[in-house]
Amino acid sequence: MRSAHNVSVVREAEQTLMDRLPEGALMRRAATGLAVHCSRILPRVYGSRVTLLVGSGDNGGDALYAGASLAARGSHVRAVAAGSRLHPGGVSALRRAGGRVLTVAKEGALPDDVQTALFDTDLIVDGLVGIGGRGGLREPHAALAALAVNSPAPVVAVDLPSGVDADTGEVAGPAIAADVTITFGTYKPGLFVDPGAERAGSVHLVDIGLGPELPGSDLLRPQAVDIARLLPTPGAESDKYRRGVLAVRAGSDRYPGAAVLCVGGALRTGVGMVRYGGGEQVLSQVIARWPETVGERLDPRNGADLGPGRVAAVVVGSGRGTDPAEVDEVKAVLEGDRPVLLDADALTLVGAEEHLAALVRDRSAHTLLTPHAGELARLLPDTERSDIEARRLEHVSHAASRYRATVLLKGSTTLIAHPGAPVVANPTGTPLLATAGSGDVLSGMAGALLAAGLHSQEAALCAAYLHGRSAVLARDGAPISTSDLLDALPLALAEVLAQE
Repeated sequence: MRSAHNVSVVREAEQTLMDRLPEGALMRRAATGLAVHCSRILPRVYGSRVTLLVGSGDNGGDALYAGASLAARGSHVRAVAAGSRLHPGGVSALRRAGGRVLTVAKEGALPDDVQTALFDTDLIVDGLVGIGGRGGLREPHAALAALAVNSPAPVVAVDLPSGVDADTGEVAGPAIAADVTITFGTYKPGLFVDPGAERAGSVHLVDIGLGPELPGSDLLRPQAVDIARLLPTPGAESDKYRRGVLAVRAGSDRYPGAAVLCVGGALRTGVGMVRYGGGEQVLSQVIARWPETVGERLDPRNGADLGPGRVAAVVVGSGRGTDPAEVDEVKAVLEGDRPVLLDADALTLVGAEEHLAALVRDRSAHTLLTPHAGELARLLPDTERSDIEARRLEHVSHAASRYRATVLLKGSTTLIAHPGAPVVANPTGTPLLATAGSGDVLSGMAGALLAAGLHSQEAALCAAYLHGRSAVLARDGAPISTSDLLDALPLALAEVLAQE
């Protein structure tokens, strides 16, 4: 797992380390790592043109010292001074190495030499604002960021793209859009959570010795090997019951595809058995596509009975409807002692019916909610979808605390929150998943892992990771339909399991 830490934690760890080191040692470590990464991005170091965007903070000092290193190796380095008080040691080092400093007024048009520096260059280094910055960039930083975005040169952000909130990923106004971010000591949550993650580009960590001073993570980002270690694998003694029996209460005669996709996601993830219950029309379509399903016809007005069999977990909600009969079904499922995944229509009902919300909060068994931003807004009073999309980390954490359950917030960055645990950011999200029905497949996948005995947060993060990889593998990155996910899921599983 890649670990990320909030700014307050990073600051305390840095101070503890600096108290034991010679003055300036930590900045020199960061600057050396930054210079190394910049030299790898440049077509060549000698004779290349590098433009530094420099503010008043330590990130500006990092950029200046890195620029001095590149200038000493023959690069033509220009520093655009956007701050009133640049790091004195960094400025002196850059000038001694032959670099130039260009000044910018707080107001008015940017000078011609500054505009030329941003377009007649091989690399732009963003050191405008550090990890303590909050809110959108103000002038002249905003104008410099706009020019950097439109420049043909690649942009490297120092620690974090300027204008991105380090703790949340929020972008409250103008901000740098980097191609590469070089971060120091530990990752910051805003690098892994959209909209900030989208502006970070490829993220690389420079070890400056901070690790021993850091406490537990504020946010985690799994890698393939982490997923491989969590996934259940059948053994010699396994049978269908040990592998898990999943009850699926998804789809309806009006929306039969939701049932077909949900059941398919569960089966292709390796569940031992799916017991499907629904109306006659949807049941026939599920059996036609997945004949291994154990199906039973359930009158929509009496769908609360889970039927016989050793059901280990339940998925309910996708395409099911929100009429009174479905309220009874969701209530019966929540009153049981099995792990439950609530999706789509079930989430709408929980948001609208306080007695259902109370049942979620009072459950002792694992409960997993899988909303998109609009559905999460229904679960959180006085919250708009736009609020959630702007501050995803804040709202998913709030929902997990409010409902005392695991919450998987779907979207460009899928986040998984569980009370008392670090939030997990899924790294495999892709726009390819923005297609009708992909969430139904995800519900089936996560339900299968719940039935196999995984903790709700583990089931959610494994399902989200495999979901994203399936989308990429399905058509080698070309556009997909949701049905393609089902065919690619075994490929994603094989890819991940090969990492262990």
